Amino acid sequence: MASTSSGRTPGTQGRDDKGGARDARDRDGEGGASGTRDRDGDGRARNARPRDGLGRPLPYGAQGVSRQPEGVVRTPEQTVTEAQKLLDAGKPFHAHEVFEDAWKSGPAAERELWRGMAQLAVGLTHAARGNVTGGARLLRRGAGAVEQWAMETGEPQPYGMDLAGVVAWARGLAGEVERDGGDGQGVDAGARAPRLRGRPGPGADAGER
Repeated sequence: MASTSSGRTPGTQGRDDKGGARDARDRDGEGGASGTRDRDGDGRARNARPRDGLGRPLPYGAQGVSRQPEGVVRTPEQTVTEAQKLLDAGKPFHAHEVFEDAWKSGPAAERELWRGMAQLAVGLTHAARGNVTGGARLLRRGAGAVEQWAMETGEPQPYGMDLAGVVAWARGLAGEVERDGGDGQGVDAGARAPRLRGRPGPGADAGER
């Protein structure tokens, strides 16, 4: 089975048709007080502002949550396991970066799978932020992409993932946030995280869900 393709999930505003969210990612390289662009150790533009657990920028100097390192090459199985840990920890923004690494590092045959998974993680990020419209839209878009990939490839459980279950979770949550949302509070990201590999059976290792 193949692993994924090149590319990096772009931002949500204006380019979420590509799979991600600019306001979730906010990687435009804006600088600090000097107006210079923030850059990482390799000289690439990368916003250095600290972030909270849902990826929202905090003021410079504030205590934030560490960002995921970019460009990490993992096996598909490692991608699923790492993303599930982050989702369970209430960090869907970080999980979407893991899915983006899979999209970037693997072959074209799985591009739509990992892009769809990244969209789902960004959708949960927005739902947790209280963004009803953006969250529901990306949850449904990701569900559609994942479902279509499974139908076209005949792979309903790649790397142990229960794609039908993930699709059902995404559409159910999209409907819920539209029905109950609007108060700006958002859902509990950790409590509402999907089970990528389905529910563990008796005696199963919950860490490998």
